[in-house]
Amino acid sequence: MKNKNKLKLGARALGKNIRVSPIKIRRIIEQIRGCSYGKALVLPEFMPYKTCYLISQLILSAAANANTNLGLNKSDLFISEALVENSAYLRRFRPRAQGRGYPIKKPICKVIIKSNSNFVGKMKR
Repeated sequence: MKNKNKLKLGARALGKNIRVSPIKIRRIIEQIRGCSYGKALVLPEFMPYKTCYLISQLILSAAANANTNLGLNKSDLFISEALVENSAYLRRFRPRAQGRGYPIKKPICKVIIKSNSNFVGKMKR
């Protein structure tokens, strides 16, 4: 049985309709998952991918949500969940031989980053 005195508080940031392949974002998210807030901000800066800027903005947004909405200290936060979900494809057509159209599927994804902070104390209701 888990300790009932621990209270998990957290906030999330959601990035919708990001025009990048989910595979390309997952390689960054896997490095960040479970890290502290400070480490999660530093890691994308040294990765050679263009989507690192988007991920760092979502981390900043999740921390700002935790600070303003819940009053949590940014130094106590860590990234508890980081998810990448597939969305619908953006469909374009390319002209091909003999008047045919060839579909081009441009992937779109949704990124969810949740930051939590653990406090020891009794929950007041």
